[in-house]
Amino acid sequence: MHQQLAFPPPTSPAGPELPVHGEFAELSPESELCQRWRYRRHSWTPRSAGGFTAENYQVLAIEERVAKPYILAHHYSGTYPAAARRFGLFLDTGEGLDLVGVAVFGIPPSAAVLTNVFPDLEPYVQSLELSRFVLEGDAADPPLSGSGGRHTPPPRPGRAPGNAESWFLARCLEHLAAADVRGVVMFADPVPRQVGPRIVHPGHIGTIYQASNAVFTGRGTPRTLTLLPDGSILSDRAMQKVRKGEGEYVERRLVGLGARPPRAGARPADWLTDALNDLGAVRMRHRGCLRYAIATSRRNRRRVTIAGTAQPYPKRLAPAGGPRS
Repeated sequence: MHQQLAFPPPTSPAGPELPVHGEFAELSPESELCQRWRYRRHSWTPRSAGGFTAENYQVLAIEERVAKPYILAHHYSGTYPAAARRFGLFLDTGEGLDLVGVAVFGIPPSAAVLTNVFPDLEPYVQSLELSRFVLEGDAADPPLSGSGGRHTPPPRPGRAPGNAESWFLARCLEHLAAADVRGVVMFADPVPRQVGPRIVHPGHIGTIYQASNAVFTGRGTPRTLTLLPDGSILSDRAMQKVRKGEGEYVERRLVGLGARPPRAGARPADWLTDALNDLGAVRMRHRGCLRYAIATSRRNRRRVTIAGTAQPYPKRLAPAGGPRS
């Protein structure tokens, strides 16, 4: 199996045209559950369970020093995006405000991510991407190994009950509208990722966006992703940095997963190929995340143009093949 999925040696310093080993399977979108995260482990709370009382919560703008540690600790990706605006969902405990969720509206690498959807808005100023959206999960989930004890012990369960996310998102949009951000692009990745018995990312189809009356515009750009053994993705941009000799962070990440350290004098492209084979990394086709667009206010809905034709919300996704034999 390792030979079938191996990466060939590079034929140039820029690296080879990497093989594709299969296509990601996608989940069924029919679910009544709300996704939660705690220490990068997911849990579920049913919408029908209720328990959310808006009077007990506040949504406030927060600083990077508050948002970033929360996202790094709890979001499945373990990464933090280039952020433009950040908001926290706070629970009033009667003794103070506790942070139980964070939304990050960020700056995508390409302005086209925004202008393809909102052609008349100034990207990064009047339009942003919802880059991270995390609500606190079940307190029974243990801290992720490597958290270093920097975070408080798990709190009581149920502090972000079902339906909290739609209210949280609505309040975030109000804050954005007040700052003249008029449109937001949102993506839902329907591809589950599993490492051994543990589900790293169960996938989602954007139920919260549908509940918020966002416009479904189809799929984002299809991509081929390099999947690492911890379930994370190594981007083509990161690999290109390694090949240019600028990927020290990526080198540390791959060595930390078990790849051999670079040898003195070795070409970076050669080492990258060896590292991917050491780890058993695979390249998988991704048919594109589900893309939604939403105006930040009723007034903006009247004056903002969303490119393309609104499509029906996805209710069932076609199956895909797994790794090729």
